[in-house]
Amino acid sequence: MTPSAPLSLVGLLIILLSLASSQTIDASVKDLSNKNADFAARLYRAVASRTDDNVFLSPFTVSAGLLALLSATNGPTQDQLLQGLTLTGLDPQTIPDVFQNLRNNILQENAGFNFQQGVAVLPAQSFSVSSSYMNLVQNKFRGNAQSLAYTTPSEAIDTINRWVEEKTGNRIQELVSKLDPQTQLLIATAASYQTQFSTTFNSSTTQDERFFVDKYHVVMVPMMFGSGKYFLAYDRSVKAGVLKLPMVNGAAMLVVLPDEDVDITSVEEEVTGEKVRGWIQQLKKTNLEVQLPRFKLQQTYSLKDILQTLDITQVFEDDADTSNMGGAKGPKLTQVYHKAMISVDEQSGDATTGGGATEFRSLPPRLTFNRPFIFIIYHETTNSLMFMGRVNDPSKFQ
Repeated sequence: MTPSAPLSLVGLLIILLSLASSQTIDASVKDLSNKNADFAARLYRAVASRTDDNVFLSPFTVSAGLLALLSATNGPTQDQLLQGLTLTGLDPQTIPDVFQNLRNNILQENAGFNFQQGVAVLPAQSFSVSSSYMNLVQNKFRGNAQSLAYTTPSEAIDTINRWVEEKTGNRIQELVSKLDPQTQLLIATAASYQTQFSTTFNSSTTQDERFFVDKYHVVMVPMMFGSGKYFLAYDRSVKAGVLKLPMVNGAAMLVVLPDEDVDITSVEEEVTGEKVRGWIQQLKKTNLEVQLPRFKLQQTYSLKDILQTLDITQVFEDDADTSNMGGAKGPKLTQVYHKAMISVDEQSGDATTGGGATEFRSLPPRLTFNRPFIFIIYHETTNSLMFMGRVNDPSKFQ
C-alpha cells in the first residue's frame, strides 16, 4: 500500500492546483467586470432617481443586451455607445470573447435554478440579419437574434412574451403589452433570481414585525431572523451600514441600511462601482443578530429615456449605424425593455443544517432592516454586479 501514497499526494496537488486556477480571473475579464460595475451603478442611480417605490433590475443582463448591440454598431454610433457603457479604452472586437469568459465564470457556478436570464436583439423583418451576427449573439452573449413582424404587433408581443417565459422558467410572464408598428429594433432583457442563503435563516424563527416605509406609513412584514458570524462594514461618508449575506453558487448579497436620520436617496446618489468595491474590501467578521424582511420584487422598465440620460443617444437616431448586424445601414434602436424578478426568503443551499441561530456567551448586537434599504447581489470571484435594488416597501409585489 505504501507505494501508492506518493501518487495520491500528486493527485491531490493536481486537484488543488486546478481549483486554484479556476478561481484565477483573467485581467481583461476583471477589467470588463469593473467597467460593467461602473455602468451598473450609473444605471441604478438613473432608475432609482425616478421613483420612490421599490426598485429592482439586473445590470448584468442589461449590459449583455447592450454589448450584443454594440457588436452590431459601427463608426460614431459605436464610439458613443462604448463611452456610454463606460467601456472607453476597450477594443470592441475583443469584447464579445471577454464577456463570454466573464459570463462563463458566473454561470458555471449558477448552473442551478436560482439565476435565469434572457437577452434578445429583435430587428424588424424589413432589416436583414446575417448568420454570423446571429451566431455571435448566441455564442458570446447566450442570446437570441431574430426578426419580428412589428406591423402585426399582437404576433410580435406574443413571440416576445413566450420567449421571456421560456428563458425565465415561467417566472416572468409578460415583458411587453403593446408595441409600435413602426418599431425598427428592440433589445429585450429579462432575469429572475431565487436567493439561496448559506444557512443564514430558519423559517421557524420568522415572525411578523413592523417595517417603517416612512414617517407616516408602517406595514407588517414577515421578518426573517439569523444569528452568527457575519461580515459587516460601516461607511461614515454616507452614514450607512453594509451587511454581507453569503449565498450558494458563488454569489453574495450586500444589504445597505442608512442610519435612521439619513434619506436613502442621499446614499443612492453616492453608489458607484468603486464605492461597492470599497464596501466589499472593508467588511469585517463580527458576531451579530440579523433581522431581514422576506420579500419578492418584480419590476419592468422601458430604458430608452434612462439610457439617453447616460449619454447613449445616437443609436436611437435616424442616422444610427448598426450595419454590422448584416444590412447596408441597419435599423435604429427603438426601445430597450427590461424586467427582473427576485424572491428573497429562508431558502438555503445546505439541507443538512438548520441555521438561523447560534449560541453566544452574551447577546450580540442586532441589525434590523425595518426601514428602506438597498441591496446588491454580486458574483464574489469577479465582483460582477448581477442585481441591484431598493426595498422601500417589502409588502408590495409589483
